[in-house]
Amino acid sequence: MTFQDQAGLPDLVPLLPPGYRARPVTAEDTGDIHRLVAACERELFGRARTDLGRIAADLARPGLIAESDTKLIHDRRGQLVARAWVNRRCEVDVHPEQRGRGLGGALLAWAEARARQAGGARIVQTVPDADTDAVALLRSRAYEPTATEWLLEFPMPEEPVVPEPPAGITVRSFRAGDEHDAHQLVEDAFDEWQQRRKSYQEWARHTVERPAFAPAMSALAFADGQLVGAVLSLNLPDTDDGWIEQVAVRRDHRNRGIARLLLLHAFRAHHQHGRRTCTLGTHSDTGALNLYLRAGMTVRHSSTVFRKDL
Repeated sequence: MTFQDQAGLPDLVPLLPPGYRARPVTAEDTGDIHRLVAACERELFGRARTDLGRIAADLARPGLIAESDTKLIHDRRGQLVARAWVNRRCEVDVHPEQRGRGLGGALLAWAEARARQAGGARIVQTVPDADTDAVALLRSRAYEPTATEWLLEFPMPEEPVVPEPPAGITVRSFRAGDEHDAHQLVEDAFDEWQQRRKSYQEWARHTVERPAFAPAMSALAFADGQLVGAVLSLNLPDTDDGWIEQVAVRRDHRNRGIARLLLLHAFRAHHQHGRRTCTLGTHSDTGALNLYLRAGMTVRHSSTVFRKDL
């Protein structure tokens, strides 16, 4: 795949099949991108699980420059058929009806070229294992698997039973004013495996500032007035599933059953709001899979994190 560097400008334009055109994302494109991603998820999983807030949060990543780090592909009719962004990692989506035409390969090559141009040492992409064509494409371009992500589910035909908390622990739902303490707790817990610490603004865009954030279905644990555990939930539209966005327990309060307790509080709240299944995602670097399995969750599907050194 080759690229044109137009008039020496930093924008790299992928060479596409005839009839397609590329341009960067604008603020008005969020809805169309969401519909594209939802169509890809329904084709692969039978349901959509990405909401509009997630798309907006991704496009607001610190350091992402829409003019140079994003691409949309439209067909002759002006319909959005594929998209990509790159900013330390990348995402590429091609509408199910447009696959097999080289659009995915063109966008992946563009993302690699842009990452090199920006001085990146590597590029990372997460692909569902069920998307065998995408996995094959990445492997053909020398991407190597580095980690696994799982989507887990917890069926709730009956309302979950919530046990009593450990001695000295109190539990309540998330309230206005808890935002900064929750951010501190989550980032401290995630420091053990994530590559970088998120600022409050970036974290909030993905959690408490999303339109789907569900404080009534988010549970917090306190010891001596200090926040020591949190399960933050989303009430996503267009799905029958409750969604757990983040789970964190302060290091000095782990192995006391607090995570399981908070999960059950959140599961029960989702059940009371009509959900009959709860889902959450976890990463192999966290070492938390067994915790969720012991809590009664099972794996719905898995994804692989691929990396390519540039």
